[in-house]
Amino acid sequence: QVQLVESGGGLVQAGVSLTLSCAASGRTFSAGAMGWFRQAPGKEREFVAAIRWSGSGTYYADSVKGRLTISRDNAKNTVYLQIDSLKPEDTAVYYCAATATYYLSTYRYYRESGYDYWGQGTQVTVSS
Repeated sequence: QVQLVESGGGLVQAGVSLTLSCAASGRTFSAGAMGWFRQAPGKEREFVAAIRWSGSGTYYADSVKGRLTISRDNAKNTVYLQIDSLKPEDTAVYYCAATATYYLSTYRYYRESGYDYWGQGTQVTVSS
């Protein structure tokens, strides 16, 4: 049984950096990707970033490009999301998701439907 556990969320002030972690257990991912999505209050869940488990493919939403860095530690089966210069509009529940499927069409990693496993989410609240 695959489990994804997010951590690192909390209440922070605008302007600081925060790093979220997502640890996967139950299987070792050698293909596919891990993604991060977020859902702000009253809004739909949106794609934030994704990273392939092998190779150098990383993908970011245009709205956050430049402030976010996604990275992975394959040995720990863990993916990280660093968010710099946090803004109040970054307030959301952040979810990680995983898939073992290697998609030739990378747009699949931007879609919720491209992922098979989901974490419970971690709340990030940014105060101004």
